[in-house]
Amino acid sequence: MRVLVVEDDEEMAQTVAVGLRRAYMAVDVALDGPSGLERALCNDYDVIVLDRDLPGLHGDEVCAKLVEAGCRSRVLMLTAAATTEDLVDGLNRGADDYLPKPFDFPALLARIGALARRSHPAVPPVIRHGDLVLDTARRTVTRGGRVLDLAPKEFGVLELLLVSRGRVVSAEELLERVWDEAADPFTNAVKITISRLRTKLGDPPIIQTAAKRGYQISGSP
Repeated sequence: MRVLVVEDDEEMAQTVAVGLRRAYMAVDVALDGPSGLERALCNDYDVIVLDRDLPGLHGDEVCAKLVEAGCRSRVLMLTAAATTEDLVDGLNRGADDYLPKPFDFPALLARIGALARRSHPAVPPVIRHGDLVLDTARRTVTRGGRVLDLAPKEFGVLELLLVSRGRVVSAEELLERVWDEAADPFTNAVKITISRLRTKLGDPPIIQTAAKRGYQISGSP
């Protein structure tokens, strides 16, 4: 899952980003409205965590412009002034959910997870493929009842391949969806991650390489 955090309080933005990365998410950060809008329009995010009171361009305007541009990302609006009027204004501008400040991080994590399950394509809370079970809420993976110790990027790659339901996913798409904007487009990180993931998943193998096209989940669910 890839998330954009748009928050002008840099300390809070980085704290949230670190927490989300520990929850196996790829996270980009913007500190004002214009840069947040630019990132949101240039990248494909599952969820955008958007502060309402942003410098340069108000969060309501950012949200409205995303809707006008046909952005499919889900928007979670944050605000320090959580009145009914604020809630209505934000939702009318196109926000999908609202969270008042201050907030508990588990609540933020739960809201992001819920919105991601409504994203494109919809991600179910539990994904099953044969004897493989990936729990998107608990961030756990088991195969044949055995718990697999996956690194965040390994989890993200496996999740994307599973929800793609046999579709070939290119290395470029994996890099865009699982890593953040700081990722080197010429890196071999995807190949290394796939190799480690295959080792941890064991036999019979379920990740196939489609020559010169990418990777896919093999067999029937």
